[in-house]
Amino acid sequence: MSQPGFWNDQNKARKTVQDMKFLRGRVGPVAKLLTDAQDMRELLELAEMEDDAGTLAEVGREAERIDDILGQLEFTLAMSDPHDSFPCYLSAHAGAGGTDAADWALMLSRMYVRYAERQGWKVELVDEVPAEEAGVRKITFKISGEWATGYLKNEIGVHRLVRLSPFDAANRRQTSFASIDVVPEIEEGEIEINDKDLRIDTYRAGGAGGQHVNKTDSAVRITHVPTGIVVQCQSERSQMKNKRTAMSMLSAKLYRAREIERESELKQAYDAKGGIDFGYQIRSYVLHPYQMVKDLRTSHQTANTQGVLDGDIQAFIDAHMRHRGGGK
Repeated sequence: MSQPGFWNDQNKARKTVQDMKFLRGRVGPVAKLLTDAQDMRELLELAEMEDDAGTLAEVGREAERIDDILGQLEFTLAMSDPHDSFPCYLSAHAGAGGTDAADWALMLSRMYVRYAERQGWKVELVDEVPAEEAGVRKITFKISGEWATGYLKNEIGVHRLVRLSPFDAANRRQTSFASIDVVPEIEEGEIEINDKDLRIDTYRAGGAGGQHVNKTDSAVRITHVPTGIVVQCQSERSQMKNKRTAMSMLSAKLYRAREIERESELKQAYDAKGGIDFGYQIRSYVLHPYQMVKDLRTSHQTANTQGVLDGDIQAFIDAHMRHRGGGK
């Protein structure tokens, strides 16, 4: 950064600054913790030599403080990808279960919106495909906030709901499925995309929004032909803004596709789950005949189902981060 001409290439310079902040945020706290631990050890030796009860008590308090900081660092260091600090696109997709699954996908999306609000993050609706009777077939939000990607990527996978169906005249128990996908917002230029590989379609935005949505082809759908990845955006009145957002989503999905090939854990989360139905699920939400939410990866569970559906999911995220990091 001290070299002449460093800021001549603005994009490269910003990327370098981002990398520096990420690495400094990793190294600095660990170095300070090691220094504090060494100081505490020396203070302990001195207190034992002089049989100083007051200093021994002070060492005990310092040990508790260092232990708390260590616990916080374990979570911070679990954010091993530089993109973990970036905003992300979170999508909920309805799976097996008909109308119940579409309603479940909407319930899940609301859970994450409420979680984001608890975190003080910004949430923007990007795209929504309503289901025929109730709920959504797919819904996508952009979520911006500190470590948004790092926290929310723990939720990637299939989520199962068991409840008495409000859409069944006989009020029978129904099992339905929905999946959550999370991809980081990628900086412009990080992923190279050839315009010749793109098929871009425009269409009239659907859903609520007044007369405008039915009169202009403002919504944009982009297909990346080599991979078959499709993204779409209809949240803005401007076709240009929707295209820009769709291209950002495409870059994010292409980045994730590249990561899936390299990382076995993500490969399991996406490929091994197969269809969005029975098989690989990360979490079960049972509302009948008893109340229980259980994460099948970590065995963390709670009977406070309403709290979870209202966005109280930090304990599940923390448990999975410890699980990923090899902790208890």
